[in-house]
Amino acid sequence: MNPLAEKAVHLLTDRGLTLGSCESMTAGLFAATIAEVPGASKTLLGGLITYDPRLKVALAEVSEESIEHYGIVSCEVASEMAKGAAKALQCDVCLSVSGNAGPTAQEGAEVGDVAIAIAYDGQIDARMLKLEGDRDGIRKAAVEAMLELLLEKII
Repeated sequence: MNPLAEKAVHLLTDRGLTLGSCESMTAGLFAATIAEVPGASKTLLGGLITYDPRLKVALAEVSEESIEHYGIVSCEVASEMAKGAAKALQCDVCLSVSGNAGPTAQEGAEVGDVAIAIAYDGQIDARMLKLEGDRDGIRKAAVEAMLELLLEKII
């Protein structure tokens, strides 16, 4: 069990906050990591897997203009993902991730380029990351970064 996920679940539960996610490159790994913690059902509502850009638009209300102008892997798109998914899931806290885990560069994003965001308490905080490793390592590192961002905001 991930110690950061365990800490997050306990803090969210203690504060009566609900959690959701909107995941692209991690394809649900963040939500699965949270769900490994006993008692996660008290806080985790669910998540959107928006691997394809069309689902970012349809489910998370990401604007096509943002995707075209900023690219899929951008703070702007990650911010819209977090905000739109928070609305769709009706959760208090929502994290999002969009990135390129490899093996090759695509759509203007180099391998390891990752954007994460959190929507909480009426605000959105987004960050660009440059992660290293193989595909699996980059995906796991992105989840760790999301957990760190979550804890930073709710502590």
